[in-house]
Formats: sequence, C-alpha cells, structure tokens
Amino acid sequence: MRRTDLQELTNFVAVARERSFRRAAAELGMSPSALSHALRSLEDRLGVKLLNRTTRSVSLTDAGSDLMARIEPAFQQIDEAIDVVQETSSRPQGRVRLSVPNMAAHLILAPVMGQFSQLYPDVVLEVSVNDAAIDIVDQRFDAGIRLHESVPRDMVAVLISPPLRGIVVGSPAYLKDHSAPLNPSDLTAHRCISYRYPSSRTAMPWDFAHIDHGEMEVVVAGPIVTDDMDLMIEAAVQGVGLAFVLEARALNALAGGSLVQVLDDWCAPHPGFCIYYPVGRYMSAGLRALIDHLLTKGVA
Repeated sequence: MRRTDLQELTNFVAVARERSFRRAAAELGMSPSALSHALRSLEDRLGVKLLNRTTRSVSLTDAGSDLMARIEPAFQQIDEAIDVVQETSSRPQGRVRLSVPNMAAHLILAPVMGQFSQLYPDVVLEVSVNDAAIDIVDQRFDAGIRLHESVPRDMVAVLISPPLRGIVVGSPAYLKDHSAPLNPSDLTAHRCISYRYPSSRTAMPWDFAHIDHGEMEVVVAGPIVTDDMDLMIEAAVQGVGLAFVLEARALNALAGGSLVQVLDDWCAPHPGFCIYYPVGRYMSAGLRALIDHLLTKGVA
C-alpha cells in the first residue's frame, strides 16, 4: 500500500466517524476544504461515491458503509498497537476520550483536572459532556462516567465517588406560602420542578426511602421540566417550586439560606458515580492513570 493510500483512508475514516468535515478536519489538523478535496480525489481514484454531502450533513453511501465496515477494525487495531507501544513510555501519554454527564463533569472531573494535568502533562483528556445514554463502544470513547445504577451490565465499572443523596429543596419564600411536605405523598399538592433524561420524553419520578416506612415513588407535576440540574436549582431559589436535586450540587444554596431542605428523613444515599469501560479492551496507560487518580480523590 502506498503512503498516500493510507492517508486517504485515514481521512475517510475520520469523516465517516464524525459525520462532519469540520470536526474531522479539526481532528486531522487540516482545513475542511482540503479534506473535502482529498475525499473527492479518493472517490475519483476508486471510481465510486463514498459520501453523500449536503450543506448540513454528511452520510455514507452503501459503498462507503461497506468500506468503513471492512477497514475500521484495522484502524482500531493500529490505534491499540500504538497505545501498547506508548505503554512502554516512562509516563502515560496520548488521548483519553470520555463520555461524562453534566453532574459528573462538575462533581468528579472539575476538581481534579488541574492536578491531573500537572501530574500527567502528556495525557490529553477529551471530555464529551452529555446527559444522554451513550454507547461508548459505538461512539469510540475509551471510558464513560455514570451513576452506578446506569452503567451497562457488560462493562467493567469502578466506583469513584462517595455515596450521593438526592434531596428535596425549596426557597424560604415558597415554603412560607406553601406548607412544607411531611410525607412524599404530600408532593402531589406542590408545584414541582422536574428532571427529564435527554433520551426520555417523560419526567423522572421522585424516589424516596425511609428507614421505617420503606420505599416510595412519587410522580410530580409543575411549571418546569428540564434536563439541567443547575436550572432546577435556580428555579427553586426563585420560588418556582420544590426541586429534587443532588445534595452536592445544592450545598452553596443551602449554606447561603436561599434554599431549605424538606423531607430529610425520606432522602437516603445511593451508590455514586463509576468510571466504566468495555470488558476485554486494552486499557491505555493514560486511562489507567486517570482511574487511579480519581480513586485517590474519590472513594479510596
């Protein structure tokens, strides 16, 4: 194979993975126009159209899909071979791609990024913040971070945070005008700010557990449904209604008195965040360093 053939195929794989000339060009360190020209040259040389291009999207033709299915495993093996070689380096290095929900990005990664970067300057963390359920294998992430209960069963999961607790909060002004709930069932009479997972069209029910009265699930209603917990907290501070949020995200508002907690004895802790990765996949030195670092700062 000529060197130019390998570069052309590398360009094609990048566009096929990203479904975007702009993102693929940024990954390859070239301009989108140059990348588009290179792909047209490959199509001309092969005598077949590989990509469908519009002003808004890029998709694979049947021939492009077939080519991608045949050559992508080889490129993945090359990536893994390079990772193995880098493993022999005295320091972890290379790119570590992570899929992380918004809460974990702020609670888990943000506090440790500076120190990790100083300890491992040759590791590049590529963090995609997305609350949707992502298939990390299909999307070619090295690892993901999710709540323990949300990690797919076919993954290796490592607990990296202490237990977390969801709590019900409201502003002093709201609770002055509305009697504080004494039991989760009282929430049906309140205006509630609901959380909805990005992949779902329905609001998440509020789950409670009491040491004496067992578990209870309540379906709430109110004026705001969102997939952003910071917006929920701000809405609660402004007196819109009650919100069920992670205690760790509401600490500042609670300490400052802009929010008050209710139903405390019904809010039990649950297992926290895990970093997870596919069973049997080679683990780079960079990912191992990140996991070890998170363990020293988390549950360990």
